[in-house]
Amino acid sequence: MCHYSRDMASLVITLIGDDRSGLVDAVSGAVATNGGNWERSHLAELAGKFAGIILVQVPDRQTDALIADLDAIETAGLLDLTVERAGDDSDPGETSQLSLSLIGQDHPGIVHDVSHALAEAGVSIDELETSTEAAPQSGHLFRATATLTVPVGTDLDAVEQALEAVASDLMVDLELSDS
Repeated sequence: MCHYSRDMASLVITLIGDDRSGLVDAVSGAVATNGGNWERSHLAELAGKFAGIILVQVPDRQTDALIADLDAIETAGLLDLTVERAGDDSDPGETSQLSLSLIGQDHPGIVHDVSHALAEAGVSIDELETSTEAAPQSGHLFRATATLTVPVGTDLDAVEQALEAVASDLMVDLELSDS
């Protein structure tokens, strides 16, 4: 849970670079040096690259200094970084959360087909994690888990039917459940 204060700035940092030791240390050091708090992150090594997104809070008066320290990390060639002020976290209205899990034979278009069905239903993807692994017999299995935000009043039966139709077309197992 994020704790916001009037004199604190919420910043979203995205990063990518060649995977090597010390990358998280460099970024977390800059945040700590400037009195920041590391709120939330998703970081991963992907095909030799280290990539991620981080939400930090820093005192307003230290924002420019933190950005300068992060620029120094980028200038040193460790990571490509982008820093943005976090968006307004105002109440989007009443929503509920659902969990989605999917597994099936890997092939192009799975993420697009599922995300398109969700977008058509007005459902937002808050988090999405995917992976592939060798299948027991041949090929690769595709796995996905997602946290979804559904506006109150959305016809959940219609969302489930749309997802079941996609799952049938893609020949994957898909499960939708309350979070």
